[in-house]
Amino acid sequence: MTSGTTIQDKARTLEALHQAPEILQVVNVWDVISAKTIADLPGTRALATAGHSIAASLGYPDGGMPLDTALEAAGRIAQSVDLPVSADLDDGYDEPGETVRRAIGLGIVGANVEDRMRPFDEAVARVRAIMQAAEAEGIAFQLNARTDALIRGGDAPIDERIDEAIRRGQAFLDEGAAVVFVPGAIQRPHVERIVEGLGRGKLSVIGFPGALPAKEYEELGVARISYGPLTQRVALRALRDLGESLYAGGVIPADTPELN
Repeated sequence: MTSGTTIQDKARTLEALHQAPEILQVVNVWDVISAKTIADLPGTRALATAGHSIAASLGYPDGGMPLDTALEAAGRIAQSVDLPVSADLDDGYDEPGETVRRAIGLGIVGANVEDRMRPFDEAVARVRAIMQAAEAEGIAFQLNARTDALIRGGDAPIDERIDEAIRRGQAFLDEGAAVVFVPGAIQRPHVERIVEGLGRGKLSVIGFPGALPAKEYEELGVARISYGPLTQRVALRALRDLGESLYAGGVIPADTPELN
């Protein structure tokens, strides 16, 4: 850590941000320099890593990064800033409780962990293991428990997938998860139903193209919005466009800031 702020301080700060009436926006980062760049913005209150982006930067497919690699990358980010950091830990790997125990040891105070539509009881047991591990470490760990019910629900009607997302989300909350992440919750009527089922201040969403602005989600009772791999894609597009400009005879813009 870069100051005297303790890991419990950071955990409690993230907890308060999740419980506040204002939506928590986390602009996802993938390495130390992207973390410091976003951390320096006045509007940044917490950071979240993007596992997809970290994997891509290291040559792994999304979901295919080894545990040690994922923890090292997220730990470097957490130790480089004074803000709370929530890490994308994929599905928690083989032993999600042990994964989170190790993450806490690196200064990480929250995490996304996916259910990948495992059988209901197994998915709930994995959330329970995470929260028990965090309790044993004495940290108010903020689990953003993800259910893939909407995006991995197969051919089931959307109403059935929403019902399953609510069922799983309620169970995750009962085990101590701070919020429930439901990828695919983009359309207003779907968001309204899930918020009704989970309660205000309990739903976490992702801001993919076509999603609502953060303020509208806040009005609907959503607790948190992140942006996943989209932030890295925007950065890579800027790099690609610069490369094209340079090859076409351009030069580095004179107003380029010294961010690294």
